[in-house]
Amino acid sequence: MSAQTVRVGIVGAGLMGRELAGAIARWVALQDHPVTPELVAVCDTSPAALRWFDRVASVTHKTTDYRHLLDDDSIDVLYLAVPHHLHERLYLDAAAAGKDFLGEKPFGIDLEAAGRIVEAIDAAGVFVRCSSEMPFFPGAQLAYETIASGALGQVIEIQHDFLHSRDLDPTRPISWKRQAKYCGAIGVMGDLGMHVAHVPLRLGWRPSTVFAVLSDLVTERPDPGTGEPVLCDTIDNATLHCDAGFPLTLRTYRIAPGHMNTWRLTATGMDGGVSFSTAQPKTVHRFAVREGRQVWERLEVGSQSTFPTVTGPIFEFGFADAILQMWAAYLAERAGALDGRFGCATPSEALESHRLFAAALRSGQTLRAEPV
Repeated sequence: MSAQTVRVGIVGAGLMGRELAGAIARWVALQDHPVTPELVAVCDTSPAALRWFDRVASVTHKTTDYRHLLDDDSIDVLYLAVPHHLHERLYLDAAAAGKDFLGEKPFGIDLEAAGRIVEAIDAAGVFVRCSSEMPFFPGAQLAYETIASGALGQVIEIQHDFLHSRDLDPTRPISWKRQAKYCGAIGVMGDLGMHVAHVPLRLGWRPSTVFAVLSDLVTERPDPGTGEPVLCDTIDNATLHCDAGFPLTLRTYRIAPGHMNTWRLTATGMDGGVSFSTAQPKTVHRFAVREGRQVWERLEVGSQSTFPTVTGPIFEFGFADAILQMWAAYLAERAGALDGRFGCATPSEALESHRLFAAALRSGQTLRAEPV
C-alpha cells in the first residue's frame, strides 16, 4: 500500500520551522511510515527568514500573511511556530479554518488563552497536537515504558528536568523569550515546561499542589540593536515541588551551568527505578534489588525510537532525530495508524500544564504550596 501524501505549511520560519524542513527532507529514513509529508508553503513576516526556504524545492508558496495558508484548501496540515503572544489569534484562526495543526508550546501566553484555544479546537473538531520532541529519544521511551509497565511498584519519587545554558552569558542580547509581553509571565515554564510535563501527564500524574521556587537571575540584557539595557521581566529558572501522591519535582532552567540542552528523568519505586538523560543519549540506568544488594545497571539503547529508521541501532540519537520521530508520531496518529505507540502531547495536556504553571506563579507570590 502506498503512503498517504500530506501537504504541509509552516507559519513561523525560524529555527523550528527550519528543523521541520530538515525532518521532512530526511523522511525517507523512516521505515514503512504510512504518511509522506510534502512541505509546500511557508509564512513569516521576515523576508530573510522566508529566503532560507529557497533551498527547499517543494516550497512553491512563500508569504507574509498566514491567512493565505488558512485559505489554501490544498494544504492539509500546518506547523504553527510563533512566539507565545501570537498563539491565541493564530491557533483560533487555524481551528476556525478547519486546519489540522501541530502547535508550538505552551498553547497560549497564559492559562486563559490556553483555555480558549482548546475550547476552539474541540468545537472545530480539528486534529491538533502540541510540540514536545524530547520524550521521543529511545532512552526516554524506555524510561517511560518501564514506569508505565508498573515495574517500579509503588512510586517513591520522580525528578524530571529540562536544563540548558542559552542565557548563561549575561551580555547576550535580549530575545522575546525574556520579555513577559511576548513570552508570558510564566517565563521559562512556557518555554520549556511542556518538556517536563508531557511524560508525567501521559502517565496520569496530576499534581494536587505545587510549591514553586522561581528565579529571575538576569534582570537586564542589552537591546540587540542599540545595546542599551532592556528589562528582563520573566523567570529564568523554575523548580516546582509537586504533590502527585508522591514527590514530583519538575525543573526548567534557562541558566544551568554545565548543561547545553539536557532532558533527564529519574524515577524510583519500591520495586525498582529508571534514569535517563539526553546528555548520555545511548544509556539508560535501571535500579533493582537482587540477592539483598542494591544494583544500578547500565543499558545501551542505541538509536531506534518509536518509528524504525534505516539508521543502525548502534549509533547515537540526537535532537534532529527526535524532531523526525515527533512528526512521524503526529502524522501517524492523524492517519489513525499510531497503533498504541507513544504520541505527541495533546491539547488537553497543554491545558493541564498551564494549570500547573499558573499555580506555580501563585506559589512564587505567596511563598506557599498552591492548589493546581
